[in-house]
Amino acid sequence: MLRTVAFAVVACLFGPVVALAQGVPGNPATGPRAQMPVSQCQAIAETIPRATFASARPVKTTELARREEVKITFIGHSTYQIESPEGVVIATDYSGVHRPTLTPDIVTMNKAHSTHYTLAPPAGIAHVLHGWSDVPGEKAVHNVLVGDTYVRNVATDIRAYGGFEENGNSIFIFEMAGLCIGHLGHLHHELTDAHYTEIGRLDVLMVPTDGGLTMGADSMSRVVQRLRSSLILPMHRGGPPLDRFLAMFDGRYDVVYGKDDAITVSMRSLPRKPQIVVPPGL
Repeated sequence: MLRTVAFAVVACLFGPVVALAQGVPGNPATGPRAQMPVSQCQAIAETIPRATFASARPVKTTELARREEVKITFIGHSTYQIESPEGVVIATDYSGVHRPTLTPDIVTMNKAHSTHYTLAPPAGIAHVLHGWSDVPGEKAVHNVLVGDTYVRNVATDIRAYGGFEENGNSIFIFEMAGLCIGHLGHLHHELTDAHYTEIGRLDVLMVPTDGGLTMGADSMSRVVQRLRSSLILPMHRGGPPLDRFLAMFDGRYDVVYGKDDAITVSMRSLPRKPQIVVPPGL
């Protein structure tokens, strides 16, 4: 309970900072030279000890729900549709094969396989974020602020031609309604301490569970446990049975088999014990 309250208070404190960044000319910002909004997911560890707790005006439950809830829908393969409280729509690892139910404002892509990207997205998508740079070896850098949603990325390597392509893919992080939501993409290696520092806190984590095309279940489970997210959403199923991935957590996480491909999440509704929610469409 204290964890949830502390995160909610700090999220409120960061609200005005992000709002100021939103007013920067040329917003939404993207690219290495763009002015970077403040990430609450990275800064929260430093900010909690200095947080000042103050009374707030009572807010009706319906108003809180509208302002705090994020809807996440499993579309297929590695594509999740994320809807912010203000109606910003995101589609992850968008290829056009698994189409979201709403026209996305933002799509993210990784290029490990053609099922994770398209070079010809529909014209109505305003922000197409590649997880790779067109310059070999360089990092893709995204800092995009649309409405109540901030999207950034952390570059990782991918296997290519018998070796590794440095900075060839990205983990994308979506910050909205006080939540930090991470999509591991087509992750091919365990993360370094520098990666974990750059990622920061993740409340909700989308994890590939193929058992080999990305990483083995043991390696992927170590990444999941190090990130210490409250809610784990499997994706990218293939190869070994999903049970092999689930078994790696040995009762430390509750496993829930969802009845619907869509769930609604808020800071207030995060489970006390880490939970893996398996969508029926996986």
